[in-house]
Amino acid sequence: MTVKELCGECGFEIVCMPDDCREVKGAYIGDLLSWVMGRANEDNAWITIMSNINVIAVASLSDVSCVILAEGVKLDDEIRNTAEQKGVNILSTELPAYEAAQKLFGKV
Repeated sequence: MTVKELCGECGFEIVCMPDDCREVKGAYIGDLLSWVMGRANEDNAWITIMSNINVIAVASLSDVSCVILAEGVKLDDEIRNTAEQKGVNILSTELPAYEAAQKLFGKV
């Protein structure tokens, strides 16, 4: 499933989507950036409540297919622009991380 398809099926909001054809294969939930960097797999959808610039760096290094910001977390314009430039797909949802992960279950 692509990030664009995932967004449509799960009802996630698009924050930025520079690579809508990126495949999503699994998910990872975590907020400790060093932990995510060592454990998230390539092409995972990463669910987090973190919204600082380091999220973009970790997403890029870990090569996740997208970041899903849970619990209504917002990005400021500077971080969103950086994500766009780095090719990092960012989605958001008002759902808690657990419920966002439940939406992914059986789809990725």
